[in-house]
Amino acid sequence: MTDHALLLVNLGSPASTEVADVRRYLNQFLMDPYVIDLPWPLRRLLVSLILIKRPAASAHAYASIWWDEGSPLVVLSRRLQEAMKAHWRHGPVELAMRYGEPSIESTLQRLAEQGIRQVTLAPLYPQFADSTTTTVIEEARRVVRERGLDLRFSILQPFYDQPEYLDALVASAKPYLEQDFDHLLLSFHGLPERHLHKLDPSGHCLKGDDCCRSASPAVLATCYRAQCLRSAELFAERMGLRPEQWSVSFQSRLGRAKWIEPYTETRLDELAAQGVKKLLVMCPAFVADCIETLEEIGDRGREQFVEAGGQSLQLVPCLNDHPDWAAALNVLCERAPQAL
Repeated sequence: MTDHALLLVNLGSPASTEVADVRRYLNQFLMDPYVIDLPWPLRRLLVSLILIKRPAASAHAYASIWWDEGSPLVVLSRRLQEAMKAHWRHGPVELAMRYGEPSIESTLQRLAEQGIRQVTLAPLYPQFADSTTTTVIEEARRVVRERGLDLRFSILQPFYDQPEYLDALVASAKPYLEQDFDHLLLSFHGLPERHLHKLDPSGHCLKGDDCCRSASPAVLATCYRAQCLRSAELFAERMGLRPEQWSVSFQSRLGRAKWIEPYTETRLDELAAQGVKKLLVMCPAFVADCIETLEEIGDRGREQFVEAGGQSLQLVPCLNDHPDWAAALNVLCERAPQAL
């Protein structure tokens, strides 16, 4: 059987570090209603204001971590794509980006033209969020609907608590945690609190310090923060870490809205003030290293921590194309359920 494709989808990247390319990418990203969930006129106004200064600053940040082969996120995602070809036995393995190139639209169009009828769609996000998982699925559905493509989907579900994912995370991180360190910070990408509130069927979201840990299965299915905490707890348990050896934070705030806490920036200062000298930082919301890991944590985060009194900050690489991750991802994709 060779007519069942696997389509890996990651966030995306500007085509280059030129300001114009960064502006084009940021416009596509920020105008997604699943990312900035405001009515179109307000979203357009806000994004237009952001695009006055941010593209130049972001272009500088991208340039600081850009590789000779291109964007680290795209390069590493392509390496994972190649690694997956040894595992996926049903047909072609393709890669698309939600924003930028290669696009979901062009990739699905090409697969349909090749006679592919079944696609396992794999959003490469361990934890569920509308701004990651949902927007990938809805974009794929839009393309099929508007282009009249005869494609059926199986969809990889959030895998934040799946043993295969956690075991791969342990295997990739273990060499770093076997070194001498004082504390491990698990820094997840942040979200505005309103993204969590609007998906909460119970009305108890963020009402207490322990709300995520006591979440019902219905709440847990769509609560990004609860899923992040669960990933962290299960990873720490597998690594045999004591409670005082690790903590969780959330990074990458944008704008003035209240985002989920604790903030990574705050935790870096707190940990230095508490006497932590050798800090490890993992970013388990990402499966491939990118600007948020390499520049935000690996460069700016390290500088902040040292200035606050810390000695060293070691960024633990993401899963990237680790062989255990490729094998685990194949298992997860094999059991992806058929979409309705």
